[in-house]
Amino acid sequence: MSSLQSSLEYLTQRKDIEKGGMNDWEVARQNLAAAGPLTRRLVDGVSGVRTTTALHVARSAVALGMLLPGDSRWRGAGNLFLGASSALLSPRHHYGGDGSDQVATLVQLATGAARVVPSPAAKDALLWYAALQANMAYAVSGWVKLFGKPWRDATALGGVMRTRTYGHEGMHRWTVEHPRTAKVLTHSVLALECLFPLVYARGGKLTRSMITSAAAFHVANGYFMGLSRFVPAFPAFHPLVAYTTTPRSHPVGAARDDRARTVAAVALAGGAATAAVTAVRRRMRTTEGWHTSRTLTTRHGNLLQYEEYSPGAPDRPVVVLASGLLSTSEHYAWIAERLAHETRYGVVAYARAGYAGSRRRATTGFQLSESVQDLVDLVNGAVAPHRKVILVGHSIGGELARRAARQLGDRLQGIVYLDSSHPGQFTSGLGTIERGLAGNFASVSRALRLGSGLLLTRPIWISELPYAYRKKVFAQYADARMWEAARREWKAIRADFGSFTGALARIEGVPALVVSAQRTVDRNPEQLLLHRELAEAHVGAPTETVVVEGATHESMLISSRHAHQVTDRIVAFFAGVERHSPTGSPAPAAPSGPGGRPSRPVTRKETAR
Repeated sequence: MSSLQSSLEYLTQRKDIEKGGMNDWEVARQNLAAAGPLTRRLVDGVSGVRTTTALHVARSAVALGMLLPGDSRWRGAGNLFLGASSALLSPRHHYGGDGSDQVATLVQLATGAARVVPSPAAKDALLWYAALQANMAYAVSGWVKLFGKPWRDATALGGVMRTRTYGHEGMHRWTVEHPRTAKVLTHSVLALECLFPLVYARGGKLTRSMITSAAAFHVANGYFMGLSRFVPAFPAFHPLVAYTTTPRSHPVGAARDDRARTVAAVALAGGAATAAVTAVRRRMRTTEGWHTSRTLTTRHGNLLQYEEYSPGAPDRPVVVLASGLLSTSEHYAWIAERLAHETRYGVVAYARAGYAGSRRRATTGFQLSESVQDLVDLVNGAVAPHRKVILVGHSIGGELARRAARQLGDRLQGIVYLDSSHPGQFTSGLGTIERGLAGNFASVSRALRLGSGLLLTRPIWISELPYAYRKKVFAQYADARMWEAARREWKAIRADFGSFTGALARIEGVPALVVSAQRTVDRNPEQLLLHRELAEAHVGAPTETVVVEGATHESMLISSRHAHQVTDRIVAFFAGVERHSPTGSPAPAAPSGPGGRPSRPVTRKETAR
């Protein structure tokens, strides 16, 4: 029924797959860029408008036939056709698909194969597989919801009901008028999902009540949230659950082969052990640093781990790199290595407390001033007293560098702001931003602590970093400590920036280079004005503002092309500063641009290309 409904819906909305539609294949095929050539060819072969339409017509006819009474291998072939065609068409309907399509595909393939294979043991194994998937679908959904505060405090139901996409005005009004009953209903849904595997307890005596409650839940979703395909899709799991929970004393379960349950239990135990070992290995890789890493204890008792890429010439400044929120010091790899190998600057990168091998030992509540003072202590402890420093800060690292300027005084050669944060960047949407980011950081941290890091896939952006850094960056990304540190920092940023009023404090005599990512300022033009304010706060010294064309907030560091452009700008800017400084030392040669030509300095407001 779910397959029939799905295909009929797609047939009545054919405009979505035509040119210019929401699922225009010339655009949607980009989602398969990382897939193998065989997959791309198969999906391409069924993604023409005529072919897609013909497949849905055929699926509708087969699904109608499946609704007729009978039990033969032809029904198995029908199941397999519906499941396989659904999987092939899934990329074609990237926008508009939902979990009901995935459930229908799984049930069709499992039951189809069970009807076709001759072995009773294989049939039972396939039915067990689908039944266990049903248990996972409910239980995982429930336990993930528990990570979110709105579900624990029972505000989630009302929040969903007031949305335009899935909401229902009458139901939302009811939740407002009956908060206690709404809370009981919300927690009942959580209990149903989290405890669904109890259908296997007490010889299956709970099966009927559990699957009846689950079916009622899906009917309610279909009515109030408009998720009509969920109504036939998920209950298709229920006969499989009922079959596998039937006691062996019953004639239906007497000859059932239950070895799949034992295999699943062993696999679950093995998976848990593997997850634990993987988490320990990643934690060790995260905290051990590099073989040249050093540590320093700050005034707050925090242990900072830092890496000296190059000591540089004794008479040259040291570049200190400060990373952004939920960002590793290795994000600077392209910039740090180039500065270390092609200039005479010293180069130091460090991890803030809670990141990588750095540990937060402070006992007071966290505030941004703690990270600022940690940065000052790092400079004073890791850089020789006679040498000046250039602070380079990305995102929140830029704001930390700006605040550290007053405490470092004459030690500063200059500051580089890379798509920097600004304390005035928050508007009235602060509450929405806070709920999104803080909730996400907390949820991911809890999930990783429970061992889900084993299931975490490596983000595509990590592949843009130099090869030698990728494993360590992924280990940090999959470590709960980093997400917890980001959550702690974000709460402090929200409180600090939310109370900002007035203009930025003036910074006397410190040169400043402000580099913006084009995609950042395109998305929010006001951000460019804020970045210009950062430059204007520096008085009595040279300043420049630059926009790196095509760069995003992250790619200006991790993309080699954009990172090299940023490096060129940094070196060229301080070369110009030193040439015009009466006490300045001879400037280092700027890294060569394309064709071996030196990169030229940019003028104020110039766009880097």
